[in-house]
Amino acid sequence: MISLSQLAIYPIKSTAQISLEHANMGPFGLDMDRRLMLVDKNGVMLTQRKHARMCLIQSTHLDEVLTVTAPDMPALSVNYANLSVQLLATVWNDTCTAFDCGEEAAKWFSDFLRTDARLVYFPDNEQRQVDLSYANKGDYTAFSDGFPYLLIGQSSLDDLNSRLDTPVEMKRFRPNLVISGADAFAEDHWKKIRIGDITFNIVKPCSRCVIPSIDPETAKKSAEPVKALASYRMRENKIFFGQNVIAQDLGKLEVGMAVEVIE
Repeated sequence: MISLSQLAIYPIKSTAQISLEHANMGPFGLDMDRRLMLVDKNGVMLTQRKHARMCLIQSTHLDEVLTVTAPDMPALSVNYANLSVQLLATVWNDTCTAFDCGEEAAKWFSDFLRTDARLVYFPDNEQRQVDLSYANKGDYTAFSDGFPYLLIGQSSLDDLNSRLDTPVEMKRFRPNLVISGADAFAEDHWKKIRIGDITFNIVKPCSRCVIPSIDPETAKKSAEPVKALASYRMRENKIFFGQNVIAQDLGKLEVGMAVEVIE
């Protein structure tokens, strides 16, 4: 049986994941997924691509308060409700209206990353349209790179790990949904699936950057697993691993739910 074997969110873009047993779905993806982001003094996103230490930032959230920890740093609490100071925040080619999370948070992240950084929140009423080449009007995402959900098959990671001297964990690839019970890279050929009562469209292969080469436990970079992926998962000078997907419905997802391949 094909099933949903992992769920994960990343409340602050490019920081550590939170693994979940169940999750509610909102208009931008799983609730609280990439609703916050770090930006530089010009409002441009900061990511692990240039700041590998971001992977060491852990977070939990409860009742609209985000608690953030990192090595050798005091815990930081951020109340993202009732923010009032607005600024413009840029994700790739998209510029969104966001709320500034304040000076205490800015100092905390700047001190840890050793660069100017401000924490911003994507408001409920903002609308960031997913690329209409792959989506319908009204398909939105928050501060993700471009799509509300990333799906990867567990067998695809198993295939990759069979080619590595040291296996890597799925969290290096930062998916929201992990599917087990299908063949390696079966997701490359799916167009539509159903998980529980929710239908998802598989819309675009995910091209990979340097981030999977960063060890999420240490922030150290290495050649693998990107080197191995490049040997058999490259086309048009891009490495592909995982699929970007868009949900047709809202609801609740739970680990263990059956996955039906519709198309």
